[in-house]
Amino acid sequence: MKKHIPNLFTLGNLFCGIIATIFAVNSNFRFAALFVVCGIFLDFLDGFLARLLKVSGELGKQLDSLADMVTSGVVPGIVMFKLMELNLYNEPGIDYLYKLSSFFHLHLIGLVLTLGACYRLAKFNLDTRQSDSFIGLPTPAMCLFVISLPIILENADNNLDLVNDLVGNNYFLIIITLALTYLMNAEIPLFSLKFKDYSLKNNFIIYLFLISCIILVFSLYYISIPIIIIIYIILSIIQNLTPKIK
Repeated sequence: MKKHIPNLFTLGNLFCGIIATIFAVNSNFRFAALFVVCGIFLDFLDGFLARLLKVSGELGKQLDSLADMVTSGVVPGIVMFKLMELNLYNEPGIDYLYKLSSFFHLHLIGLVLTLGACYRLAKFNLDTRQSDSFIGLPTPAMCLFVISLPIILENADNNLDLVNDLVGNNYFLIIITLALTYLMNAEIPLFSLKFKDYSLKNNFIIYLFLISCIILVFSLYYISIPIIIIIYIILSIIQNLTPKIK
């Protein structure tokens, strides 16, 4: 029975992803985000328990990717699709380009995120280099970035016109979609939050990142999420360049 305990948490992740998908299809982005966060938390727990109980195996690895495909693959694709669709029909004076976008259903580009996540997860299962770090942006990080966008748009006040203009612009969202899809599959080493020890010398980047996260979350709330993902990528690149600089 012990070996199946982590798998139950993985199935819990999948269940949360299914519920989040239903909410995303109905443009209920808040509840979709809530279940995605729960799913990602369960995804963390299943790996933690597998290591704690020493029951890691091929079944759990495959099951984990299949669950992630729904929670961190299908859901963000649908959220981006629905967000771009809503932007089209909420635009007060739809210009010619927006009419053209609607006619050709260009908001389907949002689903490219799902395709990119699927490709990344398949590569991850075959890549032996990603035991202690990541190659390319992890799908949960991409998912958190995407699901934060409609919530930011809903909560942006009048002092954040730039945020409203960006998130409410489909051309910007298409750029974000393509950029995230590329980053998920790019050969860019990114650090993980696994500690081999807790020394400052060996974990300076991780501690810096965690402190930045705390400060940003308490100061910027929802807007902090995409900023945190961007900082994560930048710090990883700096870490990769540091040995070369020395």
